[in-house]
Amino acid sequence: MKLFPKSAFARTVALLALVLLINQLVSYVMVSNYVVRPSIEQINELVAKHIRTMFIPRQHSAETERELMSYYTEATGIDVFNDAEAEQQGLGNSTYYGYLSDDMSDMLGGESHVRVAQGQKFYLWVKPPRAPDFWIRVPLESMQQGQFSPLVMYLVLIGLLSVFGGMLFANWLNRPLKALEESARRVGRGEFPEQLPEKGASEIMAVTRAFNQMSRGIRELENDRNLLMAGVSHDLRTPLTRIRLAAEMMPQEDDSLAQGIIEDIDDMNDIIDQFIDYVRLDQQECSSKESLNELIEQTVANVPDNWTKQFELELGRLPLVWLRPLSMKRVIINLLENAERYGKHRVVVSSGHDKKQKRVWFRVTDDGPGIPEEQQDKLFEPFTQGDKARGGVGSGLGLAIIKRIVDRHDGDIKLQNRPEGGLCVRIELPLYQQRQ
Repeated sequence: MKLFPKSAFARTVALLALVLLINQLVSYVMVSNYVVRPSIEQINELVAKHIRTMFIPRQHSAETERELMSYYTEATGIDVFNDAEAEQQGLGNSTYYGYLSDDMSDMLGGESHVRVAQGQKFYLWVKPPRAPDFWIRVPLESMQQGQFSPLVMYLVLIGLLSVFGGMLFANWLNRPLKALEESARRVGRGEFPEQLPEKGASEIMAVTRAFNQMSRGIRELENDRNLLMAGVSHDLRTPLTRIRLAAEMMPQEDDSLAQGIIEDIDDMNDIIDQFIDYVRLDQQECSSKESLNELIEQTVANVPDNWTKQFELELGRLPLVWLRPLSMKRVIINLLENAERYGKHRVVVSSGHDKKQKRVWFRVTDDGPGIPEEQQDKLFEPFTQGDKARGGVGSGLGLAIIKRIVDRHDGDIKLQNRPEGGLCVRIELPLYQQRQ
């Protein structure tokens, strides 16, 4: 619709105007029905009572004053009592109103007292200045139609309408923001969702358009990097294979040199494999509900035979958790490989469940030299190694790969040095399902 405003500011103003318009309409209906009309009906009733007194039959003019008063009471419903009778008729249950008394005193030309009794019927008690020993009780039957409970309903209705309108507007305004937030999280995990529809307020559309452009740029950059890394890795393997073949054909007197070259080639192939792992990271793998303990047990049971450390399991009871099993196995094997490389004798793998936070965790603890605290955060960056603490072996991608996989699971990874020596790596994972 062309008349529908585009900007969030204009739409907010339009919403407030609409709510105020509804407020005014409801106010008009409520005040008309429960304030103005009862007042008019009350005035008409009082006028009608006085008119009825004008037409009391003339044949009663010769009768006694008491009989005339009886006719007056019958015609108007207004009674006159002395103080004692007034008390018996419920004067003590009425409430004194000072401003009504002052107003009545001005109209009657003398000091008057006005009290109001509320019960099944409304009565107005008046002590006139010309008869200070008497009370006049005026019934106000029409006031029963002007109960104030509808006014309370009116206030509640206006409040509910305002809150409900605000909720609808906030939900309409936040829906594209929630989609934008979810897409940003997925891009941060290395995934690239479909382009978001550009709808909503003009400001939201501008942000969505900029986000889509950024997402496309990051995807193109990631594809270019993947192509470059794959090409470089492929081109390096051919000369490495030739070098290995040449080393194996070297004379026997150069066996020690040939063996060193072959070992260096194996290290370079391992580094190339890490490059490829860092680029790919099983991006096509889907989440499934798995037992984290079973993944840990399978990985520990299949460690290479040439590893020398003693691996121990201290696994707690865990619920099933949504994760990418191949990626999580890679995390576990990388942590075990680091513990095997830098630990001394014993490696402990433990797990647990934080019910309050709805998260599961596992940790790998070794008895090696540990990592200085000032270096721990930097170790998650690609090609960064803790040279001083851990020996500087490898390409520096091991923890970076672990960090990327854990981030894709919306998890957390923490490094902590043990007081008795060694490093503890703790990984926490949420229980909820990842969106694909």
